[in-house]
This record gives sequence, structure tokens and C-alpha cells, in this order.
Amino acid sequence: MTTLIESEEHTSLRAAVSAFAQTHPHTTNPEDGKRLWQAAAKLGYIGVNLPEAYGGGGAGITELSLVLEELGAAGNPLLMMIVSPAICGTVVARFGTEEQKREWLPPLADGTRLMAFGITEPDAGSNSHRITTTARRDPATGDWILTGRKVFVSGVDIADATLIVGRTEDARTGRLKPCLFIVPRDAPGFERRPIAMELNAVERQFELTLDDVRLPADALVGDEDAGLLQLFAGLNPERVMTAAFAIGMGRHALAKAVEYARERAVWNTPIGAHQAIAHPLAQAHIDLELARLMMQKAAHLYDAGDDVAAGEAANMAKYAAGEACVKAVDQAVHTLGGNGLTREFGLARLITASRVARIAPVSREMILNYVSHQTLGLPKSY
Repeated sequence: MTTLIESEEHTSLRAAVSAFAQTHPHTTNPEDGKRLWQAAAKLGYIGVNLPEAYGGGGAGITELSLVLEELGAAGNPLLMMIVSPAICGTVVARFGTEEQKREWLPPLADGTRLMAFGITEPDAGSNSHRITTTARRDPATGDWILTGRKVFVSGVDIADATLIVGRTEDARTGRLKPCLFIVPRDAPGFERRPIAMELNAVERQFELTLDDVRLPADALVGDEDAGLLQLFAGLNPERVMTAAFAIGMGRHALAKAVEYARERAVWNTPIGAHQAIAHPLAQAHIDLELARLMMQKAAHLYDAGDDVAAGEAANMAKYAAGEACVKAVDQAVHTLGGNGLTREFGLARLITASRVARIAPVSREMILNYVSHQTLGLPKSY
């Protein structure tokens, strides 16, 4: 059951992660990012949601989102937390074979291995039904052969494998259905190309090409006929974690603005005393707190096993957090004036980064479509 007040255990976890994150200055250096990841994993933060039987913390997305939020609030968001333990770790834990669980979950939990996630395609975008990456069986060997392209895949260069969303043909209907495959980084025919981004982050973005990538039969995760059930088992945590990413970033920007508004004096009065400065910052704080409540609701629902309700709440949480983050960053930059665009204060880089939460993993417009159709029962226009 969702609670509005955090438990003592969660409060302690939040304080511990915050203290840890404060000891690691923000960096865009991949090696520094790797050291931060490993240090967080050593403390049990990276795999907090993964099953204890496989080296994880035995908790849930509630705890993992809390960790990511606090890392972000300290200026150290780890984008791959959304991907490796939240999406891939969850899917393998829920649907993987015993062999897949033994192979992947312990190293994902202790930070020694990472897994990327590839779903978006150049011509598919938000429409997963238009995914053209296909998987076909080799009747002679039973192997899978994957062909297709993916774009905006985070961290492929540092991941040991990528969980690829492909489509197979249903023998009964002839229709294509989504399936998930673990593709090793060094698989023949699996090529990556970095995408030049105006985004200052440790994790890079890639375009992937799968040219008849041959995989053993056991590369398939879960049941070939489970389809969307398995896919959304990973996408709902992704939305919750994206909300945590956004809330942490918004809190980080807001804290810098509040500190500046307390100290910066014009006409012998701190600018924070003026309502034109104070009220927008107060509004930003309120919006971030409201978004966090929805994020916590979504995480609790997911951890309780209510996938349908969690899907609705996770979409709402991601929407609210993305909007709150962009507004908080914008107001923080505006509060500092010219200083908000300097490297010294580190806010300008967040202008671009904050947009990510509005765009990925699904746009705010698609979330509004979801709510209008699924929640309000309004007809579709497409």
C-alpha cells in the first residue's frame, strides 16, 4: 500500500546515498563515471532492486528510484541506473531462465557488468508496433538471426551486452510480436556508431546495426509468446526511474538557485527576499514535491505487482517530473542571471539535460495520449 510518509528505512537510505554522492564531484569523464558506478555498487546501491538470491538488495524500484534521485540531487545522476538494473535487471529477474539469472544478475548487482537496452528505431519512434528489427529462427540449428537498426541507445560502449527488442512471427496468426534478446557486445554483425549529441554526460548515445546477428536459442529472454507483457515489465520501471532522474536534477538546480538567492545582495537586500525571485523558486519546489509523490505511488504499485495501475502512474510520474525539472532548471538559471550561464555554477549544462526527461523514453504528448485514451476513455485520433 502506498504511504505518503517515508519509512525510517527509506529515510536512512536517502541520507546515506546523499552523503555518499556529496563526496563525488560532478564529472563528464567516463573513467570518473565508472569509478562512481563501482563505488555505488560496492555499497549495494546499484543492485538494490535485484533479488537477494542473486546478489541484489532484495528491495524494489521504490528503493532504486530513491537512490537515483539522491545521486541526481547531488549533481551525480547515473543514467545507466535506468537502463542496467531497472530495465534489463528487472526483465531478466522476472522472465529470464535460471541460467540467464545466474549469469547476469550477480554482476549487474555488483557493478562488474552492465547491460544496455535497445528499443527505439529511426522510423518507429514511439510506435513500438512499427519496430522493424526482426528475429527469425534458423531451422537447421535453432539459432536466432537478428536484423535491424536501433538509435539513441545509451552506454553501448561500456555495456557487456544489449537487451534488444525485436519482433518474431507468430506461427498462428502470421503477425509480428515483440521479443527480447540478449546480444553480446562482440557478437559478429553487431555494429555501433556514436551519435554526436549536444548533451554533456558520461554516457554516450549510439546507433546500432544488426546485420544477421546470430544468437543461440537461449539468447531469448522469457516466453516467445509473452510479447508486450515482458516489454512493459521493463518500460514501467524505466518511466519511474526517468522521473527520479528528473526530480534529482531539478532539486540540484533549485538548491543552487536558493543558495545564490540567499547570498546575492542588491541594494543591501538578498535577492531571495523579493517575491519575484522567491515565488517562482517556491513554485518549482512544490512541483518537484508533487512529482515525487506520483513517482513514489508508481514505484509502490509496481513493486506490489500491479502492472496495470503502475503503468498509468508511471506515465503520469514521468510527465510531472519532466515538466517540473525543466521549469526548475529554467528558473534556477534565470535566478542567477548571467552567472547561470557560466561553467562556475554548472547550471547551463542542465538546460539541455533537463529536456531529456520531457523527450525520453516517451514524449509528454504520447503520455497525454495514454492518459486521454486509457484513463479518460476518449477516442483515438490515430
